[in-house]
Amino acid sequence: MAVRIVTDSSSGLPVDLAQELGITVVDLHVMQSSGEQSTAGLSALELTAAYARQLERGGDAGVVALHLSKELSSTWSAATQAAAIFDGLVHVVDTQTIGMAVGAAAMAAAKVAAEGADVHTCAEVARDVLGRSETWLYLHRLDAIKKSGRISAATAVVSSALATKPLMRVEHGRLELAFKTRTQSKAFARLVEAIRQRAASAPVFVMIQHFDAANEAAELQRQMERQLASGSSFLSCPLEPTAAVHAGPGAIGVSVVYQRD
Repeated sequence: MAVRIVTDSSSGLPVDLAQELGITVVDLHVMQSSGEQSTAGLSALELTAAYARQLERGGDAGVVALHLSKELSSTWSAATQAAAIFDGLVHVVDTQTIGMAVGAAAMAAAKVAAEGADVHTCAEVARDVLGRSETWLYLHRLDAIKKSGRISAATAVVSSALATKPLMRVEHGRLELAFKTRTQSKAFARLVEAIRQRAASAPVFVMIQHFDAANEAAELQRQMERQLASGSSFLSCPLEPTAAVHAGPGAIGVSVVYQRD
């Protein structure tokens, strides 16, 4: 039987793609209270149940668990607690990121799992993809992200004072200010140029997620298609609900997987 791959909904994997690759996606929680939305990570009990089901389906071949950064959610801690019950059969990867960079790692691990790779190889493939990935977040407004506490107080102050259209990047598992821009067009130009420079003329895999910003995301993709290397591939979909709560309307997340050096 094949190794099973488990992730959470923050990975942003479209349902049809996850089903096609046999990836189990466990939904994070969006809660409504007094007219405001908040989010909650997965509990150890929920993840224990999810891992147990997948071990049963995979004939105890093992599970590779890929969750959002431990700096952004309690889910990773819950995952390690749950994994401890299964005597080494569940490998929890410290992704240090969020969004479709995690989704891409899950996709790669699922593909080698389907080819018969063992749990250690699947985990290493996931780590390789994560090591070649980066995740960016364009914010139309700062209100939601400041309220969520997902950026540091210092970053929030600098962003508010200097960048009306900030471009964030995940660094060591946390969202940090990458570029200070005044307009969306300048933010897009800086983002595309940063990706182009790192790609060094090699094709890349770009995943774009958007919240109430489909037209803007399409324009960003057109810019990338014009400036990135031929053979680059793109995937675009709505921003996952829990991420949308924190990012706010107009937000666009971009995850990129680069080729090996």
